Amino acid sequence: MPSIDAIGGIGQKRATTLRKNGIRTTEALLKLGATKRGRKELAGVTRLDEKLLLEWVNRADLMRCKGVGSEYADLLGAAGVDTVKELRRRNPGSLTARMIELNDTKRLVRRLPTEAMVSGWIEHANQLNLVVTY
Repeated sequence: MPSIDAIGGIGQKRATTLRKNGIRTTEALLKLGATKRGRKELAGVTRLDEKLLLEWVNRADLMRCKGVGSEYADLLGAAGVDTVKELRRRNPGSLTARMIELNDTKRLVRRLPTEAMVSGWIEHANQLNLVVTY
């Protein structure tokens, strides 16, 4: 699994705080922050906002999908897809079109995903176990 730094928006200071508390990878963040109770405990120990932790946990969860790295996870988030569960329900054509539209204005990624790539993400999301609870 990628380093905790791979998640967009964490920044060096917060990444250091997470590392000091044993969270060095996206997998570790996902494991500890998968439940509301876990996020609450993590927020208490790190003094990081629980909502922010949930956002990062959701990005780490999306990054479990084959081919989805931090940039694509951010693009999916901007397109309104925050979770693997939500990705499962999306239409590849519509989602690809929305991401192209968003990227034209926000320039979130250098290389846009193709519809075939997005379709692959959705297929893989359907094979993954849901781990994040709310």
